[in-house]
Amino acid sequence: MNRIALLFPCLLAFTASAQTVLTGRVTDQKGHGLPGANVMLRGTYDGTSTDSTGAFRFSTSRKDTATLFVSYIGYEPDTREITIGPGPTTIRLNESANELNTVVVTAGVFEASDSKRMTMLKPMDIVTTAGAGADITSVMNLLPGTQRVGDQTGLFVRGGSGEEAKVVIDGMIVQNPFFSQSPNLQSRGRFQPFMFKGTSFSTGGYSAQYGQALSSVLLLNTTDQNQNEGLGVSINLANTGLNYDHATANASISATAHYGNLKPLFALVPQNIDWTHVPEFGGGSLTYRLQTSKTGMLKLYSMYSNSQTGLNFVDPGSESGKTAFNQQNRNFFTTSTYTDSWGNGTWQLLSGLSYSHDTDATAYGTQDFGRGTDRLQGRFVLTRALGGKLGNQLLFGTEGNRVTYRNAVSGTAYSLVDAYGAVFFESQVYAGRKLAIQSGVRGEYSSAINRFNLAPRISMAYKTGLYSQVSLAYGQFYQTPDYRYLYRNTTLSYERADHLILNYQLIKNKRTFRIETYYKNYAQLVREFTGPNMTLGPYDANPYRFPWGQTNSTGYGYAKGFDLFWRDQATIKGLDYWITYSFVDSKRLFQQFPTLATPSFISNHNIALIGKRYFEKISTNMGLTYTISTGRPYYNPTNPVFMADRTPTVTNLSFMASHLTHIGKNLTILYASVDNILNTRNVYTYLYTPARADGPAPTRYAVGPASYRSFFVGGIVMLSRKAKVNAREL
Repeated sequence: MNRIALLFPCLLAFTASAQTVLTGRVTDQKGHGLPGANVMLRGTYDGTSTDSTGAFRFSTSRKDTATLFVSYIGYEPDTREITIGPGPTTIRLNESANELNTVVVTAGVFEASDSKRMTMLKPMDIVTTAGAGADITSVMNLLPGTQRVGDQTGLFVRGGSGEEAKVVIDGMIVQNPFFSQSPNLQSRGRFQPFMFKGTSFSTGGYSAQYGQALSSVLLLNTTDQNQNEGLGVSINLANTGLNYDHATANASISATAHYGNLKPLFALVPQNIDWTHVPEFGGGSLTYRLQTSKTGMLKLYSMYSNSQTGLNFVDPGSESGKTAFNQQNRNFFTTSTYTDSWGNGTWQLLSGLSYSHDTDATAYGTQDFGRGTDRLQGRFVLTRALGGKLGNQLLFGTEGNRVTYRNAVSGTAYSLVDAYGAVFFESQVYAGRKLAIQSGVRGEYSSAINRFNLAPRISMAYKTGLYSQVSLAYGQFYQTPDYRYLYRNTTLSYERADHLILNYQLIKNKRTFRIETYYKNYAQLVREFTGPNMTLGPYDANPYRFPWGQTNSTGYGYAKGFDLFWRDQATIKGLDYWITYSFVDSKRLFQQFPTLATPSFISNHNIALIGKRYFEKISTNMGLTYTISTGRPYYNPTNPVFMADRTPTVTNLSFMASHLTHIGKNLTILYASVDNILNTRNVYTYLYTPARADGPAPTRYAVGPASYRSFFVGGIVMLSRKAKVNAREL
């Protein structure tokens, strides 16, 4: 589905907040402002970092009183009870005898939250990054450690496939976080950035609270109060959307509805795809939040979407070179969570219940396919702060899932039920202000394979200077094999990956430098044998084939490399730019592979340059993104060396701009973007006609993007007179 087409419903979230705004300043005993101090409310995710003058400003849904926690490098932390209100609060910190403040474990984690000092991105960064189409996962793919795979859907992290990353909302697994994929086309994520107040992206070594992901988890925390008030309308070439929000003192409700059809947009942007039914989609969402007490919060969220698409895609195996594809998808996701704390934040509770349903009705040539999944999940987590000023704590939790898989292939029905459960324990201990240790263990059971696993994990961080630290992480991670293999063989083992990560990070004066090196060892991967008696048959490069061969868990592999990240918000006034670089070397013996080889989703070198600048006089923000990805392997049946060929390097230069104005008395946002400004003829992979002993040599077909250069313009009119927008963040 077109990324830009879904941008405008995201931008409706720019309207006014109904939350209470806390302001103040953090200083030393002489009254000098302390920039970069961490300010947060205990028992919540609400908080921020102070600016260059020591001032802070953030929103909260808490009422009456709360516990404010403030910390800064080289100073004693401050904890105090405050009355929630609009007046400013001044906090004077005492200098610590030790120059180093509390260390923070960061190995493998990039965060996008105003409540963390280690902030890398904010939700607004996601919307305003050129070339990402306001898609959360697309922006994550610009961070180091990720792969940009234009013809496949998912998060590809440090040598991992798209199935090795999980998306989690408020602790609850999202079964189908992406729109259904069409052949050779990448699909975007289903969720809008402004649903969330915090985004934490782990590229490895993640917490024992989460599992069933060999490579990565993307953790999304929803807002405690709606950010809008009133009605917003979006009309553009691709879709029409309505957004209504209302808040009272203790509750809020948000509702959205949208309908989209890309035919008008495709009429202006030349397409490389032979569309028979241009993408058409519709749906809506409903969110309800209730402040049950000073510390309690109940959230209910439900979303429904329906989409349909049809095309004739490049298929070298067919006589005409193309095959007809039509698909209709229906998706429903609902989740409810309750959070609370007591004892001034000493105890914290998170409980949740979620249900997801997703179905695809697909016509592939002359064959009909059906696919469906249902997941019911419950989760309970209890955290105990151990006292003191350093933040030692213990965490206990459990979760239960019942997942039902269904497929219909050429008239044959398959089904599988997996009752999956987990218990986990994690501790965070500070050995003074220089050393932090986070250790945990996770136990899991899957009824589908009738196996149990135990996964230990540990992370350590050591403060090396006033603004720098090093981190080390190790952990074992398990994942149940692809359910399509389990239809035929339930004796398979868990797939396993061991992570070892070393990280150095320096944050000073609105500049961030980070380097991280890693090694991942894969074991117990599924291998498929299509020949008789567990022997290898001819390799089938069709990524949409249904596995029918015999399988076992003897596969293995590795991934190793390093990542660099640099962000500068200070050198040039008004300019915010990032530079990221990732190197990965990875090989596997898995699936149908006849030998250890690099998979098709691996690009050894990935570079991203992202720049944004706000022009205050004209209330306009502009951004550029330039990405480089070296060639990926592809299967060439004429080359005796398996997966030895490489595609050309893929490059992309994108531009975006947003402008704040008024139409009458209504606040209006105008938006424009251009993807692939240079009109580069990128190639994602190659496909070949089948090799025949008595026939001509196989013919090669290139697979590229749906369009080479694309553009989009549009606007949003906010009908609420209370609407406010921070133009610097557009």
